[in-house]
Amino acid sequence: MNICVFLSAADLDDRYTVPAREFAELLGRGGHTLVWGGSESGLMKVVADGVQESGGRLVGVSVDFLAAKARTNADEMVIAGDLAERKALLLEKSDAIVIMVGGTGTLDEATEILELKKHGKHTKPVVLLNTAGFYDGLRQQFQRMEDEGFLPLPLTELVFFAKDGVGALAYLEESAGLL
Repeated sequence: MNICVFLSAADLDDRYTVPAREFAELLGRGGHTLVWGGSESGLMKVVADGVQESGGRLVGVSVDFLAAKARTNADEMVIAGDLAERKALLLEKSDAIVIMVGGTGTLDEATEILELKKHGKHTKPVVLLNTAGFYDGLRQQFQRMEDEGFLPLPLTELVFFAKDGVGALAYLEESAGLL
C-alpha cells in the first residue's frame, strides 16, 4: 500500500521521533511505500530512514523551493512547481493518508485532505496519528464542528484518530481489506 504521511521537517525531541521511527519500521516491514514530502530534514528524515532501512520504498514529492533538501536516494522523487501541485501529487500517488505531528504546513495539508474527502473528491482512509496527545485540541474542535452541524458526515467517516502507529496501520490495512 502507498501510504502518504504528512509531517514536520523540524528536528523534534524523542517523544515525537521515537514513535515516528517505530511507525516507519512497521511500514517498511509491512512492505508498504512511504509517500512523503521528500525532505532529508527533521522528522521527515526519521520516518524515511525507518521505512527504507526496514525494507519499504520511498516516493518523495518535494517542491521547487525545497528541492535542495530533497532526499537523494529515494526510489522516486518528483519536484512540484508549488505547494498546491505538491499536495495534489501526494494524494494522487497514495492509497491512504496518515497525518503525524507538524506545524502550519502539516495542518494545511491535513485540512485540505479532509475537505476533499468531505466533498467526495477522494475516499482514501485518513488517520490522525495523535502522538503524545498532539492532536487532542484538534480532535475536540472537530467534535464541536460535528456536534454543531458544521460537518455533513460523521467525524468517524472523515478521519480516524490513532494513539499509536500500530493502531494507525491496523486501521489502514483493515480499510484496504488487508486484514
